[in-house]
Amino acid sequence: MSFSPSISGLSGSMAALAEALGTPREGTFAQLGNVFMTRLPAQPLSAPYVVGFSAGTAALLGFDASLAHDPAFAEFFSGNTTRDWPAEAMPYASVYSGHQFGVWAGQLGDGRALGLGEVAHDGARYELQLKGAGRTPYSRMGDGRAVLRSSIREYLCSEAMHHLGIPTTRALCVIGSDQPVRREEIETAAVVTRVAPSFIRFGHFEHFYSNDRVDALQALADHVIERFYPHCKEADDPYLALLNEAVLSTADLLAQWQAVGFCHGVMNTDNMSILGLTIDYGPFGFLDGFDAGYICNHSDSQGRYAYRMQPQIAYWNLFCLAQGLLPLLGQQHDESVRGEAAVKDAQGVLEGFKDRFAPALEQRMRAKLGLQTERPGDDVLANRLFEVMQANRADFTLTFRNLARVSKHDASGDAPVRDLFLDRAAFDVWVNDYRARLSEETLDDAERAIAMNRVNPKFILRNHLAETAIRRAREKDFSEVERLAAVLRRPFDEQPEHEAYAALPPDWASSLEVSCSS
Repeated sequence: MSFSPSISGLSGSMAALAEALGTPREGTFAQLGNVFMTRLPAQPLSAPYVVGFSAGTAALLGFDASLAHDPAFAEFFSGNTTRDWPAEAMPYASVYSGHQFGVWAGQLGDGRALGLGEVAHDGARYELQLKGAGRTPYSRMGDGRAVLRSSIREYLCSEAMHHLGIPTTRALCVIGSDQPVRREEIETAAVVTRVAPSFIRFGHFEHFYSNDRVDALQALADHVIERFYPHCKEADDPYLALLNEAVLSTADLLAQWQAVGFCHGVMNTDNMSILGLTIDYGPFGFLDGFDAGYICNHSDSQGRYAYRMQPQIAYWNLFCLAQGLLPLLGQQHDESVRGEAAVKDAQGVLEGFKDRFAPALEQRMRAKLGLQTERPGDDVLANRLFEVMQANRADFTLTFRNLARVSKHDASGDAPVRDLFLDRAAFDVWVNDYRARLSEETLDDAERAIAMNRVNPKFILRNHLAETAIRRAREKDFSEVERLAAVLRRPFDEQPEHEAYAALPPDWASSLEVSCSS
């Protein structure tokens, strides 16, 4: 099957994109069959318009910025043209299950997302997905829509995380509409186009395990191995090797989240990527004043997904994935002991999370502190800093960024970071020990500052920055969305012309709340 401009009603660069999506390719998720998904068109979105566009993500797909200027762009990425697509090329909503807030939720699925297909470029393949394209068979009681507020937040954070070097889904664009959507109040609809090598989640495996569909479970696992981890086929147990890949990639991802102060907010198993990507930007948040117990999701009344809990929850989620894979594990063992051996093997692989996560985070913390060598007591030094930060609610991002100004010789550069602490005496005790540790390093102050500024961002997506862009967008001024996105694409650069984007949050920011309703 392949689209043609006459079928899609498109022209120019949009016709090329439609043809790319319609080009048959071996090994796509969509080829797994109807047990994995339901094909259906998007629901119409009235008078769509472009709110935000990522030229970098377009380039990833092999298209330049002119794509956004095609007259059909907004219609296409609102999903409106899908009504005319051939039946075999219709978008698809995938089915999955999962644990939500630690409780088995049963069947879930893409309740407001539709996969458009794949685009291949420069040796890589990417799936495109419309989030907010209307009801699907898996919407349950939802309307299948996303609102402008949450779509802008996902667009901006996808860009921010990618440029921080953290694995993530990308966002090509946000398409808005004046069509009303009811949440706590009446808002307007939007569709964000997500891009990723795959959107397969832990919950996909849980779904077929819970329904005793070992055939589908194996087809899904084989698909992931073939497409993303072909070396697993050489292992004694390919499916155990797949679990190990998930363990390692998730451990690495969590170390990166913790190191930049990112809180996902809803780490349900259906929001965990089998590829170790940050996926499903709902009630997320970056730390402002440091609080290890920070809960970014107003709906998380028990604090299950607080900042300090994220590694533990990731570990728990991996146990759920391992359970979902159990029917496939241990085929190399004798049948009489296979079940017991499979459980033991899985437990051994899961323990690898701890072995991977702790050193990965320690390595990142040493880099954030400008330490090139590893010495006994480095972990104590880092933990003591967090204790002082916690007691003073010192800003996470600015603390680490400004530590680059501390000199190993004297206190001349302490002020920018010292002023973030109300208890300056407590900070002084710590920084003197830090200065002594720096004296054991060979880099001079200038060299160390350069190295630290490569890993400690100056700019993150703070809630109040996103809120300001959202408020202007509601008035049809989208300039702040793109301005903020441009700043976030250079998070480690000084950008003195954008100094305000790196400042401490204003007082009104403390009243902002983000919940699962987005």
